[in-house]
Amino acid sequence: MSAEATHRPGIAQWTTWAPILGAVVLAATWGRSLPGVVAVLLTAALFGAVLAAVHHAEVIAAKVGEPLGSIVLAVAVTVIEVGLIVTLMASGKDGVETLARDTVFAALMITINGIAGLCIFLGAGRRGLARFNPEGSAAALAGVVTVAGLCLVLPTFTSARSGPEFSPSQLAFAAISSIGVYAMFVLTQTVRHRDFFVPVDRAGKPLDDEDAHGPAPSTRAALVSLGLLVVALVAVVGLAKVLSPSIEQAVDAAGFPQSFVGVVIALVVLLPETLAAAKYARAGRVQNSLNLAYGSAMASIGLTIPTLAALSPFLSSPLELGLGSMHIVLLVLSLVVGILTIVQGRATRFSGWILLVLLSAYVFLAANP
Repeated sequence: MSAEATHRPGIAQWTTWAPILGAVVLAATWGRSLPGVVAVLLTAALFGAVLAAVHHAEVIAAKVGEPLGSIVLAVAVTVIEVGLIVTLMASGKDGVETLARDTVFAALMITINGIAGLCIFLGAGRRGLARFNPEGSAAALAGVVTVAGLCLVLPTFTSARSGPEFSPSQLAFAAISSIGVYAMFVLTQTVRHRDFFVPVDRAGKPLDDEDAHGPAPSTRAALVSLGLLVVALVAVVGLAKVLSPSIEQAVDAAGFPQSFVGVVIALVVLLPETLAAAKYARAGRVQNSLNLAYGSAMASIGLTIPTLAALSPFLSSPLELGLGSMHIVLLVLSLVVGILTIVQGRATRFSGWILLVLLSAYVFLAANP
């Protein structure tokens, strides 16, 4: 089979039909209550869309190269996540004032601890050490530290409003700063210092994209995969929303707080990125995995907060962004450990394991605050 055929989504391939089927099922079940059997079928459709999204992201990455391939998946997931948050906040239900904070923080902890930790652990498994470019990874993590501090920590300590909430001018400043940081990061990653964000071999030399993907697919195949990726991601996020009442019932049955629903949905929404990053790590391309993890973390804040700031005059609920003391402690621990892990440009399984422990602590405390 030719290299072109391996990249082209043919009619007989499940990766072509899984996103379409997921979208059809989503349209048929949107806004309806689900019996148990239907919920199980929706879950199967959701995971099919997740796996298809990973495949099509890989096709696009093979065409455009790194780090653009990682940016495509990270931004696509984040844009759809923003749409989901805005839709839920516009409903005006109780508790939506903290929805953006809880969702963004869950995505942040999953990416910088879960995805990064898993990929360092996997990348170091066969080779003893996971190797990556410290200049690019450290710059990305510095951007994450900045936007997380501006948007999630400072609102807890400002005095313009009584709660963990920015005043309109403060929110505008945080939004402009966040989108500015993210825009400069993308410019640095893709134009000025692209070599800082490509994977390296054991000697620290950059690897070619063809080493991982083989010959690049045609433009037509990449465009088809881009369209199917968007459909798959819409299906993933939409089905997660449709299944949220079932998730809420399961959370209630387990005795967890309702805020834990956001953690479960964030885990589902970020599953395509997690699987793609893990596949890169197993192939020894840990830098690609870190591009996904830190790029997703920065995009989640740098795109979500400015969008919500622009829409805040039209939302019926206030926008509470400030984290509580427990979550601030977890965030500081995660960022300190992340910095100590990244600055050397190589890490052992132990470093990945520590990050996974921090993610476990977050999930456990979200269920048992």
